[in-house]
Amino acid sequence: MNISPEPPTRDDVRRLLDEHLTDMFATSPPESVHALDHSALLAPSVTFWTARDDDDTLLGCGALSELDPGTEPREGEIKSMRTTAQARGKGVATALLGAVLAEAERRKYTRVSLETGTQDYFAPARRLYARHGFVQCGPFASYTVDPNSVFMTLDLPGSQPARSSADRSAAAGGRAGS
Repeated sequence: MNISPEPPTRDDVRRLLDEHLTDMFATSPPESVHALDHSALLAPSVTFWTARDDDDTLLGCGALSELDPGTEPREGEIKSMRTTAQARGKGVATALLGAVLAEAERRKYTRVSLETGTQDYFAPARRLYARHGFVQCGPFASYTVDPNSVFMTLDLPGSQPARSSADRSAAAGGRAGS
């Protein structure tokens, strides 16, 4: 399996992303669909990967979006993780997730988060992320509480969990709320 950055413009990738969006809208109410379309995946803050076999057959895709570029701490969001129907259960999603997390660590992100659905359709995704250390969290970035969304996060090795202003103030010898 070959995993490499690739723009989401090839026909086979576009078809997989179209399938992904169709499934998201068939499974969740429109206001709860947070999947990115082809053009959004071309944003400079997004890195998009494909997984292909030795014959160049598309097996899956995934993306890493930088949250609030230019701010510290640096954090990322996993987007557009999708495996083709023929490749499911063959380790493609695990390999793509590994590539995404390796890049997040290389960029020195402190954490990577994601949003997925609450419906049974999304149970395999939630299990995949939990197996790799992701834990449920509250909404992040511009997300809000949504009964159709599960938010998950992973603190990356070598990173310190984000500290509240009260924690920073206490560490500096000040009082919370000062």
